Amino acid sequence: MTHPPIDGTVAHTARVWNYWLGGKDNYPVDREVGDRVRSLFPQVAEAAQGDRLFLRRAVSHLVKEEGLTQFLDVGTGLPTAGNTHEVAQTLDPSARVVYVDNDPLVLAHARALLVGTDAGRTQYVDADLRDVDGVLEAAGETLDLERPVGLTLMGTMGHFEIGEAVRLVRAYVDRLAPGSFFAVCDGVLAHMEVEDAERAAEGMRVWEQHVAQKYHMRTVEEFRSFFDGYEVVKPGVVSVFQWRPEPTEVGTVRPIPQYAGLARKA
Repeated sequence: MTHPPIDGTVAHTARVWNYWLGGKDNYPVDREVGDRVRSLFPQVAEAAQGDRLFLRRAVSHLVKEEGLTQFLDVGTGLPTAGNTHEVAQTLDPSARVVYVDNDPLVLAHARALLVGTDAGRTQYVDADLRDVDGVLEAAGETLDLERPVGLTLMGTMGHFEIGEAVRLVRAYVDRLAPGSFFAVCDGVLAHMEVEDAERAAEGMRVWEQHVAQKYHMRTVEEFRSFFDGYEVVKPGVVSVFQWRPEPTEVGTVRPIPQYAGLARKA
C-alpha cells in the first residue's frame, strides 16, 4: 500500500496518544495539541493509560483463563510498553499476534519494534481496517482462523460514526471462529459534572480543529451496543479502570469517561 509522506506539521492521533502515554514518538505539534486538549479535558490522559491497562488485562485473561493463543490487534497505534504480543507471549511463548494499521508512522515503528518470540510469531498488516476481507485474508497467513482468536479494538472505533463502527465490529466477529473473543475500549460521555462536560466538549472541538482524524465520544448506551447479542465477560461493560482492576492498598477505583468490554462469540 502506498502512503503519503509523514507530515510533521499536523497533529496526528497516534502521536498525540503516544505523548499522553509518556512516549517519545511525537512532534512539537502533537505535544502542543495534546497539552491544549488535556488542559480542557484532563481525564483524556487517564483514558489513554486506562486503554493500555485494559489491553494488558484482557489479553492476560484470554491467555490464562480462556487458553487463547491467537490475537488480532486492529488499529494498533504506536508501540509502547506492554504491547499485545509482549503480554501474550510472556504468558505463552507460542502465541501468535497480528497487528493491523494503515498509518505510515505506525508502520515504520511496528516493523522495528513489534517482534515476536522464537516460539511464537508476530505479523504486521498494512491495511485499512474497513477492508475486513483483506485484513482477515492477510491475517490468515499467521493465524488459524478456524480456531478461536482474540480481537482487540483499542481506542479505534471512535473514529467512525456509531452505525459504521458497530457494523465493522460485527463484520470482524462474524468471520471469526466460535469461541473467539473481542475487546473494545473507547471514550464515552459519562462520569463528568456539567462544567467538566462542557470543558471536555471544548477540548474535543480543539481536537477536531487540529488533528486529521476525527473522534466521536459515545453515549454509554451507544458503547454498550457493540456487545448486544454476545456473552459479555464479567464485570461487564464498565469504566475502563473498573474492568478487573489490580488490588489497591488505599482507596477505590474512580470511573472515568472511557469504557471497555470483552465478549465471547458463541
